[in-house]
Amino acid sequence: MSTYYTKEHEWVKVDGGLGTVGISDHAAHELGDITFVELPKIGAVVKQFGVLGSIESVKAASDIFAPLSGKVTKVNDALDVTPEAVNESAEDAGWMAQFEIADEAELKNLMTQDQYNDYLKTL
Repeated sequence: MSTYYTKEHEWVKVDGGLGTVGISDHAAHELGDITFVELPKIGAVVKQFGVLGSIESVKAASDIFAPLSGKVTKVNDALDVTPEAVNESAEDAGWMAQFEIADEAELKNLMTQDQYNDYLKTL
């Protein structure tokens, strides 16, 4: 399993033809206390960098963008009840959606963990 990041601070864990998406620990920290997560609908088809859902915190509301194109197969319904799971475990229990990856060639548009860490230093 490999993890990739976007400049908008989403991550995607790629395992076979499936991708699991969420926001980075950095983004969760910047947002502060998360109060609501709008998840995509199962069956929704998303394009790379298109809007996947949204997230609200005490500080701001932000769109969540799809790191890769694909079809949503599963969402983390637990976030409806406990959106703060994103603050507590943004890159694990706070995942938002899982989807079938349409084109793995799109991975070249994303950053590896090391590249993302270097990018964070420039912010």
